[in-house]
Amino acid sequence: MSETERLDVITVGRCSVDLYGQQIGSRLEDVASFAKSVGGCPSNIAIGTARLGLKSGLITRVGDEQMGRYVKEQMAREGVALDGITTDPSRLTSLVLLSVENDKTFPLIFYRDNCADSALNEADVDEDFVRSSAAVLVTGTHFSKPHTDAAQRKAMQIARANGSKVILDIDYRPNLWGLAGLGAGEERYIKSDKVSDHLKTILPDCDLIVGTEEEVHIAAGSEDTLEALRIIRALSSAVIVLKRGPMGCVVYPDAIPDQLEKGIVGTGFPIEVYNVLGAGDSFMSGFLRGWLRGEDHATSATWANACGAFAVSRLLCSPEIPTWEELQYFLKHGSPHKALRKDEAINHVHWATTRRAQLDRLLALAIDHRMQLEAMADKAGAPRERLNDFKRLAIAAIAKVAGGKPGFGTLLDDVYGREAMFDAAKLGLWIGRPLEQPGSRPLRFEFTQDVGARITEWPVTHTIKCLSFYHPDDPSELKAEQAQKLRTLYEAARKVGRELLIEIIAGKHGQVDDNTIARALDEHYALGVKPDWWKLEAQASAAAWDNISRVIAKHDPRCRGIVLLGLEAPEAELAKAFEVAGSHRLVKGFAVGRSIFNPAASEWLSGRMSDAEATADMARRFGNLVSLWEKAHRGA
Repeated sequence: MSETERLDVITVGRCSVDLYGQQIGSRLEDVASFAKSVGGCPSNIAIGTARLGLKSGLITRVGDEQMGRYVKEQMAREGVALDGITTDPSRLTSLVLLSVENDKTFPLIFYRDNCADSALNEADVDEDFVRSSAAVLVTGTHFSKPHTDAAQRKAMQIARANGSKVILDIDYRPNLWGLAGLGAGEERYIKSDKVSDHLKTILPDCDLIVGTEEEVHIAAGSEDTLEALRIIRALSSAVIVLKRGPMGCVVYPDAIPDQLEKGIVGTGFPIEVYNVLGAGDSFMSGFLRGWLRGEDHATSATWANACGAFAVSRLLCSPEIPTWEELQYFLKHGSPHKALRKDEAINHVHWATTRRAQLDRLLALAIDHRMQLEAMADKAGAPRERLNDFKRLAIAAIAKVAGGKPGFGTLLDDVYGREAMFDAAKLGLWIGRPLEQPGSRPLRFEFTQDVGARITEWPVTHTIKCLSFYHPDDPSELKAEQAQKLRTLYEAARKVGRELLIEIIAGKHGQVDDNTIARALDEHYALGVKPDWWKLEAQASAAAWDNISRVIAKHDPRCRGIVLLGLEAPEAELAKAFEVAGSHRLVKGFAVGRSIFNPAASEWLSGRMSDAEATADMARRFGNLVSLWEKAHRGA
């Protein structure tokens, strides 16, 4: 690892997949569904510090199975260096199950018996990797076993030998020290002289020590907090950070004062407690962003308090840690809500800065049509079930053009596109799925109006697509009904964590000028609807695109972008539309259907074209549009 790739911090220790009960106020026995995320104190901190702009890495073990691959893939998405993550072929990735029974009770079960992260040993600690970081963070729990203890001590020794900082998160879990029953994962403090004596051997080699009052008690062997702090100070010159829950934190860089409050404090944030688990990891992430970048202790403490406030107000651990942009937004604007999870503005910043990687372009073959293809099948005398096979041919056509390159996708439906979706997923294509009842105006959803329940079943990688025939000059009652339907969909999409593409077609129900679509988008934004993507009609002038771009920039500068729809336009007309849109950075591509598949569908359903010929014909037409798009963008 070169000097330019030097890390800010490497964390060492626990790594699990957390399964959090989604029914709040429920016993763990009664939980019916769980939300999955990466967990474990050092793993959460690696993600949290990366989100806050630090370069982080992690030393741990995961299993050679789906959960282990999930952890590594998520770490890569978050920007965490993977060099220190060992894949263990003989052990499973740890699991944690939790429920939120009330604001003080969080039943918790650790599944860690002979799991991968608990088998971490000295051989897993690579000296060059540790030397690449300005700091190493070790955690109290991983000193509980001889081999994990040795691994962390090795990392500490390498760090100190190379002038790097050593950070201790006391992270006390009594049952992981064998002091509580398997079902007592929620237990946060059990006095133990054995644990205290063990932790005291760690303290002298630390530059920063962070813990709650109970954790300070176990580290020092005293249940008087001031006395415990003085015992730690006698053993270590480290900066000590005392976490005090809703009272924020106190930093002690030097001698311990005669009152706890006489240390350095940061700004506190009164927040409604939703789930305290993970709050300490979010807190540590915020403190490290300041401490490792040379901020004063009060600033570091303020950032830590703010990050902790986000965590206690939300359900999960690592997914709820704020990004640097989100933290700055909160510090600047604050929130009218004590329950930050209810703040739409902050939630949108969080969503937009943590969703999966941005596509530079999106070139899609739209084959989600139902009514049009049914009519073609009926006219040809072909059974409608054959449309399933035809859509699979369309995916094969995309594959021919894409050649494995990123930025290609498809729109596919649940009615005739199920098998085609499986094909598209294997190819790594972007997939959008329609929810609207075809042709409905006012907008109705297909199959059920309970879209929240329906989209929960969709893969997280699928984008929800919804077409609305909406014109800003429509009657007010119609506009209100249409817009509220989209608002309902938007709320459901955000609740279950799916991206949303809204398609607006105005030209079929009124005149369209340079301001029409911009007005339509402005009205949707006024309702708080902020889709990840817009799918819009081609515009006749650059001025129209300028107006659209200004509206999006005003309301949602984090919008992924716009794709053009085709409306069965001929190739020459689409080429002109591409040229007009080519200079506008928000227009990222197209999602065109009938202009590509209509000729092949008609011939294939009538039996006059083979599978190979239909695939080749669609690939040629799709490839032509891709070439025209690329030409328009090269010209721009």
